[in-house]
Amino acid sequence: MNTPTQGASALKFITCGSVDDGKSTLIGRLLVDSKSVLQDHLAGVQRQGETDLALLTDGLSAEREQGITIDVAYRYFSTESRKFIIGDAPGHEQYTRNMVTAASSADAAVVLVDATKVDWANAGLTLLPQTRRHSLLLKLLRVPSVIFAINKLDAVTDASTAFVNIAQALQQFADDAGMDINAIVPMSALKGWNVVSAHPDWCNYSGPSLLELLERLPVTPADEEGDLAFAVQWVEKFHDSADTSKGRRVYWGRVGTGVARVGDTVKVFPSGQTAVVKEVLSAVRQAGDVTAGHSAGVVLDHEVDVSRGDWLLAEGSAVKAETNMNVTLAWLDDEPLVAGRVYWALHGHRWVKAKVSRILHRLDVNTLAEMQATELPPNAIGHVQLAFQQPLVSLPFERSRILGSLVLVDTASHKTSAAALVQA
Repeated sequence: MNTPTQGASALKFITCGSVDDGKSTLIGRLLVDSKSVLQDHLAGVQRQGETDLALLTDGLSAEREQGITIDVAYRYFSTESRKFIIGDAPGHEQYTRNMVTAASSADAAVVLVDATKVDWANAGLTLLPQTRRHSLLLKLLRVPSVIFAINKLDAVTDASTAFVNIAQALQQFADDAGMDINAIVPMSALKGWNVVSAHPDWCNYSGPSLLELLERLPVTPADEEGDLAFAVQWVEKFHDSADTSKGRRVYWGRVGTGVARVGDTVKVFPSGQTAVVKEVLSAVRQAGDVTAGHSAGVVLDHEVDVSRGDWLLAEGSAVKAETNMNVTLAWLDDEPLVAGRVYWALHGHRWVKAKVSRILHRLDVNTLAEMQATELPPNAIGHVQLAFQQPLVSLPFERSRILGSLVLVDTASHKTSAAALVQA
């Protein structure tokens, strides 16, 4: 197994697209060709003497029986350049919610297009609805990097023509949707062409392989430039005066935005009390500044009332506390969403009751056009107005993934019912 270079950043990416486009096979190919699969595991996915690469990710018994991906399967592999966390998102429309969940925290996405399912000989071909759907959801969720991989080109009679026509359709679609894409790659996941190693002089493509592209992509930058926003997850009290905290409480959590540093004045939400940061500890209790995206322990210069779910915000922060928010909501429940229902909302580590005041629009996920609606069926995306029993601090999702996102939980079943993104 390859060992990545020291200090390389792990890239979290997902594969998505229509049903049977070869997503699981692609991941299997990446794992096998990067030597990230043990021989005994590889032997366990043999069928009639052939290696079924898709079985390396389809881990649920239902997935193996039906030959489809239902849940998001995460796998880990590495090259000499970096580490990867890869998610195989389902292609079926009924599992759109699983894809949304995986994409919400991804640094990048690989959208597979099956060349055998489209009219590849036609320069004006139409893309599959699920290809359009998943691509537009990636745009909605602000996934930073998107690569289109045209798969199964080995199975068409004229791979070069197919690649040109499909790539042209994808580029036109991306232009119309206002999407920025990083690359369009011709590929055969089954044979391994242009997956790990480049397949020269094929489809008149001379660019890098898919893995080479992934090695160059940036990870999602943490929100270090903004004001400090720190969600308190756990309060630790030391009684030993020999400890670095000198007996004061340490507030542990993850820095959402900005930098936690000694000497800065912070305001506690919701109490409104202020204090000065006396000490900042890393996850391994080393003193020093901690930036966004990392866990920290914060010690204040005097005792204030801080509990799990509270926020430490930079004094003068632009973060607003509101009881009403307009959100883009991905409905994950099996029952339709209707106005008037009450749910638990989880934002950071804070739980509050939330009422669905209005359903403003339902989005056509194939075009992102807004349609009038009185309910949101399962797997639908819509614009909704929420009213909270207590105020929440937030920023629009386009400015902060941490402060701009929350989930709704059913008060009776305790199932996660929706993922919500705060609108500007």
